[in-house]
Parts: sequence; C-alpha cells; structure tokens
Amino acid sequence: MEKNGNSLIFKNQTIFYNDRPILSYASDKTFAFIGRGTEQVKMYRGNFDIQDYVESRVPLNHFEIAETNEAITFNLSSNGQTQLLQIRTELDKFGRLVLKLISKDKTYNRLWLRLPATAQEKIYGCGEQLSYFNLRGNHFPLWTSEPGIGRNKSTLTTFKADTQDNAGGDYYTTNFPEPTFISTQKYYCHTNSFVYVDFDFRNPEFHELQYWGIPESIVFETADTYNQLLGKLTNLLGHQPILPNWTDEGLLLGIQGGTQRTYDTVDKLRAAGVKIAGVFCQDWEGTRQTSFGKRNFWNWEWNPALYPGLDTKIHEWKDEGIRFLSYINPYLVDTSALYAAAAKNGYFAKNSDGSIYLVDFGEFNCGVVDFTNPAAFDWFKELIKTNLIDFGCDGWMADFGEYLPTDVVLFDGSDPMIRHNEWPALWAKCNHDAVAEAGKTGQIVYFMRAGATGSQRYCPMLWAGDQSVNWSLDDGIASTIPAALSVGMTGMGLTHSDIGGYTSMHGNVRSKELFMRWAEMSAFTSLMRSHEGNRPAENFQVWDDDDAIQYLAKFTDVFQRLAPYRRTLVAENNEYGLPVQRPLFLEYENDSVAYDIQYEYLFGSDMLVVPVYQETQTDWDVYLPDDEWIHLWSGQEFHGGHHTVAAPLGEIPVFYRKKSEFRTLFTEITNQKYSNY
Repeated sequence: MEKNGNSLIFKNQTIFYNDRPILSYASDKTFAFIGRGTEQVKMYRGNFDIQDYVESRVPLNHFEIAETNEAITFNLSSNGQTQLLQIRTELDKFGRLVLKLISKDKTYNRLWLRLPATAQEKIYGCGEQLSYFNLRGNHFPLWTSEPGIGRNKSTLTTFKADTQDNAGGDYYTTNFPEPTFISTQKYYCHTNSFVYVDFDFRNPEFHELQYWGIPESIVFETADTYNQLLGKLTNLLGHQPILPNWTDEGLLLGIQGGTQRTYDTVDKLRAAGVKIAGVFCQDWEGTRQTSFGKRNFWNWEWNPALYPGLDTKIHEWKDEGIRFLSYINPYLVDTSALYAAAAKNGYFAKNSDGSIYLVDFGEFNCGVVDFTNPAAFDWFKELIKTNLIDFGCDGWMADFGEYLPTDVVLFDGSDPMIRHNEWPALWAKCNHDAVAEAGKTGQIVYFMRAGATGSQRYCPMLWAGDQSVNWSLDDGIASTIPAALSVGMTGMGLTHSDIGGYTSMHGNVRSKELFMRWAEMSAFTSLMRSHEGNRPAENFQVWDDDDAIQYLAKFTDVFQRLAPYRRTLVAENNEYGLPVQRPLFLEYENDSVAYDIQYEYLFGSDMLVVPVYQETQTDWDVYLPDDEWIHLWSGQEFHGGHHTVAAPLGEIPVFYRKKSEFRTLFTEITNQKYSNY
C-alpha cells in the first residue's frame, strides 16, 4: 500500500516501510514476546532502585495475517493457541508507519519487540544521554530521575555517592529519557507511551524494545537525509519556540545572596567589560542550609528579607538592560505558606489513606502538586503568572519534575508508574500555558533539566542538569557534549549547561581552569549561563579573580558578536527541527568517521567546536570533515582530517567553513585584540 509517497509492503515474512525492514518473522526467529512481571521501585531523593521479577515471557511464534488496502494486521499467539497480541500496521494521513498494539488480556504487562538491525548500524537519541552518543552496544533503561553523582560505577566519586548517599547513578541515568531514536538506516522510531522501557541495542541482528505495559502505538518515518528526518520527527513531537533576542546580549549571571550583592557584582563585572544579559537569582524566595549545601526555601514568592526592594529594582535593572530570572519547581516545602494553601484545597498527591504524600528532598519534606487535578494545575499556573511574571521576572529555572513517586495516589486515578515519565512534560506545559496566557511567549525564557515526550513544544530551553565540578567523562564538562547531541537527535535542539558545573561533593571542588574551559565552550551554545554551585563558598567564583573576569569578558563578547549567526540557528531549530549543536554527520553524511565523534560538535552548519575537557592542556586533537576550514583565532586554513592544534586557555579549538555566508562576522572575532591567557 502507498500513501503520500510512502510504501508499506509485506514480503518474505517481513514488513518493509519505504524499503526498510521493520518487523521480520521467520519460523526460527520470533520478533515479539508477551509476559507478566512484578516490579519493585524504591526512590531515595530522586534516585531510583528498580527491580523486576519476570513471571512469564511467552514467545509469540505463531501469527495470522490479514492484509487490506488500509492495513496489515498480525494476530499473534503462542503455538497457535489463543490470540495474545494484535499488531495493526498502517500508514497515517502523513504517510507515517504506525504500529497499533492491542492485547485483550489485561493481565499481560510486559512486551518485548524486536526490530531488524545490522551489525554496522548506529543508533542515536533516547532523550538526553550523557555517557554515549552512539547507543549501539548498550541497553538503556528510560526512566526520568536524578542522573546521579559521577555516573560511572568504576569511579571513586560514584562509589562514595553510592555508599554514602545512594546517589551514584550510572551511564544511562538521566533527567530526560524518551523512547525515541534515530537509526543510520535513516528512520526514526517513536513510542507513544510513558511506561518504563528498556531499549537494548546490543544484538547485531535486532534491537529489542522492552515495555512494562502494552504501548498504544509505535511510529516510524524515513527520509533521504538526517536533516529531513529531524524535520519530520519534530513535526510529530513539536517545535521549540524562538528565543527572546535579549538572551543573545550576554551572560545570564548565576548569583545568590540578596539585592545588594547582586547589584554590586553586576556593577563590578560590567565595568570590566563582561556582557551581562540577566541575573539568575535562584534564592529569590529564601534559602536553607543542608549537608548537601546551600538550598532554596521552596515557597515560590519573593523573599523581601533577603532581596529588599527587589519589586522596584527588578524594573530598574531591566531599564539598564539586565533581566531578572528566578527559580521555581513543582513542589512546596511543608513549612511554607503556599503549602498550607495548597493543602487546604486538596492540590497535593496523596497516600493511600488520603493524607498528603511527602517527599524527602534532602533534609526537608515537600508536597507534590498533582497536575492530574485540573484545579491544582490551574492554581499553580496562576501562581507562576502572579508571583513570577507579574512580579517582573523575564525567566526562571523550572527545576525538577523527576520525583513523582510510584506509590502516590493521583487525583484522576491514573497509574503513577506510567505518569512518572510523563510528569516533566506536564510540568513544562504548566509553565508554557502560564507564559502563553500572560501574552509573553517569545519574551520570557524558562529552562528545564527534566524532559519527556511533549517537552519539545512546551520547553523553550533545556539545560544539562547538575554536572560535577570536575573533568570526568560521564559527569563533568565532557558529558554535556553528548547530552546536547543526543537530545538534539530527539527533537530538542536548544540546550546549555551550568558554566563550571554544579555538584561539589566527595572531594570535587571547582577550579579556575575548569570554569574558564566551561565558559569558552558555552560561548558556542544556545545560551550562556553560570551557576555558583551547591557549595558556593568552597568553589571558584569568577568575581573573585580579576584574570578570570577578563577571560569571561572575552567570551561574553564573542557570544554577543555571534548573535546574528545564533539567531539563524535558533530559527532553523524552530522551523526545521535542526539542533543548534549538531553531530558532524548531520552535515557530512558521507564521512564515516563523523558517526563516532561525540566530544566535538557543529555549532550550526558553519562552525565546528572542539571543547577541551581535560585539565592542563595546551594542545588538542581535532577531527575536521572534508571541507575548507578556518581556525577562528589564528585565521589559519585547515582541510579535513585529524590535526593537533594549539589550544591554550582562551583559544578553544573552533573552526568555521571558509565558504560560510557569515565569514565576515567570524573574521571580526579573529581580528579582535583580546587578552592572552
């Protein structure tokens, strides 16, 4: 059958969609299994221990096929007995292949589906993956959670985090998982479900997709190029909006400590030439001290004791070109006034006995605003409109979203085991609707670390989460690169990270060099924002060092000068689904080396960025696709291949295409007389 130029045929015991084998059945190769299982889920401060006892796994080794002009239907059973699963394959009105799955026996809650694969095939996406970009050779449980500290079981940091805090994480733990991937066979696969899944890409002959439930449908689409494929994927998932132009004006300075400290620090940095677009004061509602470090007081309204006069100062700063950004998350501490108001109206998720379910966020307890309750959703949306937007905030960190416990009782009676992975998208929608109803779309930017299917249309900016303040591959500066690339291949093309990292635990302390390397990388991303970290007093802060201030001034100037180019990239993301930070093969499909590069990226189509992610380096190895490249700092011309280039502090390896229409803009940066470091 054909629709909109797309074809679906069944031959040689295989379903082919646009010549790609999608389901393949032979007498000795079962492609689907159904079963029953019982999971055990334990949460400790956003970290999850998930175990499964598989009670049965039944091979669906017998099928009957019904083929019509509209669909090809598999009726699957075991050994020709009672039908256990139906898979209806059809082309929708857009020409997408849709697999609709139906099980009449609701006691079956496990499904394993195998898709044909080749040994040479590579896989990308699955949300934000921080340890691997090419996912082939590993399996990926997809469950939103704290990513953990260290994220590598062979490191001392992770060992200490596991043994002392149950918080070490692993290579697959992430704030933003999504059951969506792109194959080098040039198709995407997206599952319409929020159930727990484990996508296994280890077998050379098939990909095994495990679901803890029967998903509603699985969607496929193909294209001739990866750029076209991303366009089709974002047409399905949604497009991120255009960023406000003011975000291009410089750094969003992360600072805490009150009105006067903020004003004095901004004044000092601007006098030294640092371009500042806004201040991000996450403690605007007050603070508390815990063993983890400095934390916010989770009551989402201005604290005049810590920030006196902010209600007027916020408007004065805006007149001076400084926007104010605050902080919020979808939980309320049980000692706050807003908690009391929400409790009175029944806006929190409950225990089975009807009492409010309290979650331990690290030495303080919070209620979970129940977004399945329309009244609670609207109340929190109005809180954002009144306490943030009407107050004068031009943006905020919309934090968390991963902590929905699996044993809560929700207002609408839905299963929290399924709602858990959806929760970040509901949280994003709450922010989105508040901004839209206030008439501020395109003027306000909020950034989130948690994500899910739907975040693409509801979240204007992602950030990579709480990296450790170190050089580790899995949880330091390097991890933000595959994070951006993987989430970009999942339709989320605007992302950034905390300059200098955030988490200072188990002996990790931010150094001046780490901050500087992170800052120079951030100048070539969608947004440039710093953070003091969880233990500000113990870690390097830029305003304490005159040399670092001059360094930051250079790269905020570079960031600002790149505004015309960056706006073009942001528009491409909005219209075509092309991420701002792109894997090399997106523009160089015939370059076989490019498919395994995960620690450098294209900044749009015309710039190539190779961050230095090891300390005390003065030279750095780079790979350039076959093209004519100009080194941004020296103006020297390079051609494709492997090169070792000078990379002292202040000269992150960056190249631009010689034939770029933005060459004049890039040359202006080359000709600037910046200080040497």
